[in-house]
Amino acid sequence: MAASYFLKSNKFIMHNLKSSKFLINHTSSVTNSLFSRHLLHPPLPDHAGIKPFVGGRRSHTATSFSNDVDQVEKLKFTPKRIFTSGSNEERTNCYRVLNENGELIVDSDSLKISKELGVKMYKDMVTLQVMDTIFYEAQRQGRVSFYLTTIGEEAINIASAAALDNNDFVFPQYREPGVLLWRGFTLQEFANQLFGNKYDYGKGRQMPIHYGSKKHNYAVGAAYSMKMQKQDSCTITYFGDGGSSTGDFHAGLNFSAVMEVPVIFFCRNNGWAISTPISDQFRSDGIVVRGKAYGVPSIRVDGNDALAIYSAVYEARKMAIEKQTPVLIEALTYRAGHHSTSDDSTKYRPVDEIEWWRDDQNPVKRFRTWIENKGWWSDQAESEHRSSVRKQLSQAIQAAERVEKPPVADMFNDVYDVLPKNLNEQEVFLRENIKKHAQEYPSNVPM
Repeated sequence: MAASYFLKSNKFIMHNLKSSKFLINHTSSVTNSLFSRHLLHPPLPDHAGIKPFVGGRRSHTATSFSNDVDQVEKLKFTPKRIFTSGSNEERTNCYRVLNENGELIVDSDSLKISKELGVKMYKDMVTLQVMDTIFYEAQRQGRVSFYLTTIGEEAINIASAAALDNNDFVFPQYREPGVLLWRGFTLQEFANQLFGNKYDYGKGRQMPIHYGSKKHNYAVGAAYSMKMQKQDSCTITYFGDGGSSTGDFHAGLNFSAVMEVPVIFFCRNNGWAISTPISDQFRSDGIVVRGKAYGVPSIRVDGNDALAIYSAVYEARKMAIEKQTPVLIEALTYRAGHHSTSDDSTKYRPVDEIEWWRDDQNPVKRFRTWIENKGWWSDQAESEHRSSVRKQLSQAIQAAERVEKPPVADMFNDVYDVLPKNLNEQEVFLRENIKKHAQEYPSNVPM
């Protein structure tokens, strides 16, 4: 059974990352844009004189009706009965800058990555990697109730964050702690949330790894507000391939396209929605083709290539703000860890497959090769940085464990200006129950 799952998941992902039809043409020149123009704006098909009827960009005013009439006039008719193809033989290209050995495919001036930026990107990728290891072990020791890693997706986290502005709003799923890390969220703040102490910004009311930070614009329709206020910023929403199978994804993509708002839809297509492989989720050519159906500029990117992620998000942000349009990015990667500490992925996929992605396709190792080749990094720097992060995390965990939990009252406040009768009654009941059965409750919860 494991072998069949291996074939299902690997067939799609490996075809994506290895196929000659799928990968960017290494011999072609890179245009001035960070995106290949044909990737962002594929030519509209013109089968037997039929031009697709698509909504043009318009202002939502009384002139909308005349604009709609103009669009209808562009529609042509044909006596030929033609169905669009459902075949996936022609795959959407995948944007890549670094090959699997960490070498530049094309030396492009459009990728202006300074030493300072490159080193910070790498150090944060390593920090995220070490953080995942230590917090995962803390959960296994019973010190944290739940945890979820980003193993194999470090480039997606850090490189996408590096291409954004701190004024951009982030609407995360649960596998983007690296975005917070990049924006300055400290290891102590991560630990406080995981342990749910009184310094946790969520006041212990969210499960571990559901981080939030108003200071860092990391929260949960901000994009339309930005459009109305003419702000020089956008929003970005992260989700997985499983999330793209929900109705909210389609409604959100269509709504943002119609309203012409500056939002980046970033899909981490990592091959698995918990234990469901992508081969069981959709028949189409991944996620990127769905953007075209809704009139949204879209691109597919190698999610294990930090430079490709950075340049794609950088250009997508520029496009979203300047053209007031949503942009869809599909990043192809692989979830090299378990879905969470509640999951054992070896039950539905072989260990060899996981190890191959952790080693041969490791995005951290690939990016390290690139910065080492530029003379920006060394074995000594690697050793010192990893040692420093481990020490900081150890201190953060010990400090977080010593801090008392949020008070009982925090279970009821922050929702209503005046607490309703039913919640008042519940609070009284809870306090009485804690006093009566004190041995059943943590001793470090203030009453």
